Amino acid sequence: MQHDDLLPRDTPVTLIDETGAVVADERYRMPDDDLLLRAYQGLVEGRRINDQAYALVRQGRMAVYPSSHGQEACEVGASLALAERDWLFPTYRDSVAVIARGVEPADAMVLLKGDWHSGYDPAEHHVAPQSTPLATQLLHAAGFAHAAKHRGEDTVVLALCGDGATSEGDFHEAMNFAAVFHLPVVFLIQNNEFAISVPLSRQTAAPSLAHKAIGYGMPGQRVDGNDVAGVLAVLGEAVERARSGGGPSLVEAHTYRMQAHTNADDDTRYREREEVQAWIARDPLTRLRAHLVSRGLLDEAREEQLAAGAESIAAALREALNTDADLDPEDLFRYVRSERSPQLEEQWQLLRGEIERTQLTEAGGRR
Repeated sequence: MQHDDLLPRDTPVTLIDETGAVVADERYRMPDDDLLLRAYQGLVEGRRINDQAYALVRQGRMAVYPSSHGQEACEVGASLALAERDWLFPTYRDSVAVIARGVEPADAMVLLKGDWHSGYDPAEHHVAPQSTPLATQLLHAAGFAHAAKHRGEDTVVLALCGDGATSEGDFHEAMNFAAVFHLPVVFLIQNNEFAISVPLSRQTAAPSLAHKAIGYGMPGQRVDGNDVAGVLAVLGEAVERARSGGGPSLVEAHTYRMQAHTNADDDTRYREREEVQAWIARDPLTRLRAHLVSRGLLDEAREEQLAAGAESIAAALREALNTDADLDPEDLFRYVRSERSPQLEEQWQLLRGEIERTQLTEAGGRR
């Protein structure tokens, strides 16, 4: 492969512009109408899930929620680009992508509610547990792809990360390992401009994050992360390349985090409101809606149907998270190892003693 083949474009790939108009491209084809309509449904549902989860945090029903409001094209595109047999390795911000892969919304929120497990069976949905530490899931994805290659499986792995993760050593190790061993893995960076409060300019001096790919010997590409058609086309090519034995790829999706990093973050301390407002016109949902309406593929009746479906998902999510779970504190120690170590047993006995003392104190206070 020539070096020029590894370099990304100077400007991100765009197939549908901010007004909904088609942008001709010599290399990437517009996804078919059925896929665009499925993507639009995913965007509608994803937006409602994001907003509902954010509300549940404010109501005290979830411990934290890293919203992907405004980034739903990346989330939905990542899910739809994969076949059922493929695997997704998400971050903590990728609940919408996890749900789009078939995980029940309530199950996808278990970890963010504060429970000790991911809430779903990774093997059932081919979705790894959501990763809170930055970039660790990239190593897991590369290792999984390596194992699949050794077994001769027709499996592609897609690993998600943010721009902040590219500053981690795990990012480098995963890229290098995947390229050296020619693994069927696609790395998707959702470049939303900020790693919590740290802007992209303090993360890299490279022309783009996609340019990092050439240093590892894999192709890099840039795509408008708010254009779901472009995301589907670029990821689709990368996935098929990996499946056919072409090795790994790095895709940088240019998007924006419309809401704070999490509910615990005050984003007004590091970015101006005018900057956030400027991205409203680039909203992935309104962009695809304008395109579909202009082509007669979406009408008011269909819009109402999709909105009702999204509201049904939100209602089920509210009901599930408004139920207090019957928690067993010993579960913190029960499933760490097949046989509990002496250290874990000691820790459990300390916790159990504290619980019993607290219960005795409360019982005495009620007399």
